[in-house]
Amino acid sequence: MATVLIADDHAMVRAGLRRWLEQDRSINGIGESSSAADTLQQLRERTWDLVVLDINLPDRSGIDILRHIRTGHATTRVLVISAFAERQYALYALRAGAAGYFAKDQPPEEFMRAVHVVLAGRRYASAALAELLVDALDEPTEQPLHAALSQREFQILCKLAVGRSVSEIARELCISVKTVSTYRARVLEKMKFATNADLTTYALKNGLMQ
Repeated sequence: MATVLIADDHAMVRAGLRRWLEQDRSINGIGESSSAADTLQQLRERTWDLVVLDINLPDRSGIDILRHIRTGHATTRVLVISAFAERQYALYALRAGAAGYFAKDQPPEEFMRAVHVVLAGRRYASAALAELLVDALDEPTEQPLHAALSQREFQILCKLAVGRSVSEIARELCISVKTVSTYRARVLEKMKFATNADLTTYALKNGLMQ
């Protein structure tokens, strides 16, 4: 019997996922959270076998929460869900420790398959994601600019692109302002950009922002 926490800021999404999970007799506990802070609180109060984690929470990035779970809750598996297609975020989520990435435009039956795969201790990838990963190996020169960034650099890119200041990012990630500034400089250099506005424009064009 498994316990599942649904972390998503949209009540309709949580209700829909809960309805499907409740039909599964192998799941005996379902919780909900609507923000990063709420998710962290739920993790402190109870041990969860699986967290179904939206990558785009309102108060902190889902990737931040994913790293927290992998560091402090080693037995908890994470299935990242998102309105973003696999091409935008899946590889970064998997590299950060997610056991799977599920795009919200897939059917509910596929969601339940992903849940079962992850709870069984395996990694889930849709057919589209598996093909994307193979294509990425075959055609490395066609990767977008952000593919050259490290996980942390990509994280900084996404935060800068939505207008976070260096000091805000430092507080969110619990690192120094100087460290954030260094990462920002690396991102700009690697991507051949000059300003944060360039990062925002790039993120919009490449589907990295909702």
